[in-house]
Amino acid sequence: MNILAYIETADGKLKKSALEILSYGAAIASQTGGQLTAIAIGDVQADELAKAGRYGAAKVLHANNDKLKQYVGQAYATAVAEAAKNIQADVVVLSNSFSGKGMAPRIAVKLNAAMADGAVALPETGNGFKVRKTAFSGKAFADVELTSKTKIVTLVPNSYKSVEQAAAGAVEAFSPQINDADFAVKVKEVVKASDKISLPEAEIVVSGGRGLKGPENWGMIEELASLLGAATACSKPVSDANWRPHSEHVGQTGLAISPNLYIAIGISGAIQHLAGVSSSKTIVVINKDPEAPFFKAADYGIVGDAFEVVPKLIEEVKKFKAANS
Repeated sequence: MNILAYIETADGKLKKSALEILSYGAAIASQTGGQLTAIAIGDVQADELAKAGRYGAAKVLHANNDKLKQYVGQAYATAVAEAAKNIQADVVVLSNSFSGKGMAPRIAVKLNAAMADGAVALPETGNGFKVRKTAFSGKAFADVELTSKTKIVTLVPNSYKSVEQAAAGAVEAFSPQINDADFAVKVKEVVKASDKISLPEAEIVVSGGRGLKGPENWGMIEELASLLGAATACSKPVSDANWRPHSEHVGQTGLAISPNLYIAIGISGAIQHLAGVSSSKTIVVINKDPEAPFFKAADYGIVGDAFEVVPKLIEEVKKFKAANS
């Protein structure tokens, strides 16, 4: 099978999810005897394009012009679909990120392809093409079979390990035919929190809820996150109360994340919140209510007052870092 991987970038560099997508696509190509081609769109540094080749892409297509410098879902989907047609791709893989979720259905329509969103493992290709994906907002898994000639798969971030390889693929310029209609919706402004770790990309997340009682108490959350090299997040009631920005809201109506470690402090663990964090590899819950529903989903739990537990945890992390620096 020929595989096409759309790799996301930020500030000219490949995102962590892009390396996972490349490794995932390379593994599918390996098990089917095919070849992986990657496509990057917009301003991307030359050494970053070369890096894509080191993660399994036999060829890296780079589409870049003045109109494509900023992400526009419909235009980017057109570019990816055209690349898929050009290489006769059997499978197109994307990250199950904000942009991936927006592009994948558009690409599927353009290619008359079946789609599996939220994949968490390599597809079974021995007899057909079966994909394990999340279902019911991450509360279950579903095994679906894609029977169309072309298949679209979006991979949940942090669900597949990136693996660097010895080979290096060639980089080629790619000029897709994009219509003005593809730019009917335009991005007017992008505001980035440049001093923070990207929440969707973070491997560790420290999150707070109403148990912190007010925005003035968020200092210890930020301090713990800084010590761990983590991103900060919050529950919906916290963002609704404007204690924290809505960009930090994780849950069914916020961001869905899958870090290696999710630390929930003062969050009860309502089903709507769990829907956005249940894919985390390890969940640690700190809550003074022993009946908090979050403890049922936790790998580790501490029943205690956050204002007593978190400062002690910060102190121990500082000691550990000092002893191992």
